[in-house]
Amino acid sequence: MKTLKGPAIFLAQFVDDEAPFNSLDGMCQWAADLGYKGIQIPTWEKFLIDVDLAAESQDYCDEFKGKINSYGLEISELSTHLQGQLVAVHPAYDTMFDAFAPDEVKGNSKARTAWAIQTVKNAAIASRRLGLKSHATFSGALLWHTFHPWPQRPPGLVEAGFKELADRWLPILNTFDENGVDVCYEIHPGEDLHDGVTFERFLKATGNHKRVNILYDPSHFVLGHLDYIAYIDHYHEFIKAFHVKGAEYRYNGKSGSWAGYQDWPDRPGRYRHPGDGDIDWKNIFTKLTEYGCDVWAVLEWECCVKSPQQGAEQGAEFIRQHIIDATQKTFDDFAGGDADDATNRKILGLS
Repeated sequence: MKTLKGPAIFLAQFVDDEAPFNSLDGMCQWAADLGYKGIQIPTWEKFLIDVDLAAESQDYCDEFKGKINSYGLEISELSTHLQGQLVAVHPAYDTMFDAFAPDEVKGNSKARTAWAIQTVKNAAIASRRLGLKSHATFSGALLWHTFHPWPQRPPGLVEAGFKELADRWLPILNTFDENGVDVCYEIHPGEDLHDGVTFERFLKATGNHKRVNILYDPSHFVLGHLDYIAYIDHYHEFIKAFHVKGAEYRYNGKSGSWAGYQDWPDRPGRYRHPGDGDIDWKNIFTKLTEYGCDVWAVLEWECCVKSPQQGAEQGAEFIRQHIIDATQKTFDDFAGGDADDATNRKILGLS
């Protein structure tokens, strides 16, 4: 068993034009004051980190890490969720996902893909320079628009989609392997990796690449009606990152999983602050501890009811209360004793 690290917080949802959320120093001080021990850093926010420069300069990384450490914080992971998304974009989503890309590649899907691939590779090098072992990202999606098979999918379509996805990611995965860092795909609706079966398809398509791993976030499984506890039993060896985000599913007679194009507060399945929804967090933290998952417990605030500030304030204590200090003793050790084969046979009535 292993004690989880934390609490940590993903900074992405808190970035703002107003202080303290518009500078690295401001966000570090804010997180430390709330009791966090780690921060997960979104690499698309250049005022937080210049990931391209971090890939080139150890001096930059040393100074960057030193500044964060000076606030009593550690880096849990770097995140390339947005850049990872752009590794594989179906043309139907080009216009919307272009918003994630720099101006020089907008409107040019090939250039955008090449930029995304190189940027995620740079994050691998930067992670190694910063002494990190895991990286958080999205897979992107070529098949998502076919998740409900109507019209009927032609034979071989799914296999072709995962082959193309793997072909795009393999050079990235190899760069991560060269740098000793695991790629943790957040299993998420809208991604081609959105449950256990799709994770296995991708893993197989990459030739069981050892850097293919999972960012476990149970909130998505609540919305997808997947057993998030059994998921840990199946995939614990791949769980190398962990988001603490709540969710609930409110059954009703007007809409279901596809939610009628409603806004978040009106959807049957919606994200909540951890502890405010339906998730059995005690069981999750117990399972991850028992399986020895070496992960940071990272708050991701995406609640459609509670404010980000209150969520952040309550999140540190919530995680702290759920982290289990893994025991190194067995509670009944005091009642044990030395034995040998003769003693054991005598107890069994065989002497």
